[in-house]
Amino acid sequence: MPNSRIKNEDQYETLIDKGYSKEKAARIANTPNAGKKGGKAKPYEEWTKEVLYQQAKDVGIEGRSKMKKKELIYALRNN
Repeated sequence: MPNSRIKNEDQYETLIDKGYSKEKAARIANTPNAGKKGGKAKPYEEWTKEVLYQQAKDVGIEGRSKMKKKELIYALRNN
């Protein structure tokens, strides 16, 4: 049964099958451009702190407002 709260149901199911928690799979599948490929994004180190903050907000990372740039990068890579 599809979940109307999940933007990219196929990606969500794939992540669940790979062992991701439902919460983490939902956060990833609900981010803008979820499931799109291209590999053209710059590494996080080249992003501004403001853009990193917005990405952290989009994926639901808590405590982001107090994080420094390196902490945002770590949180995005390990969330």
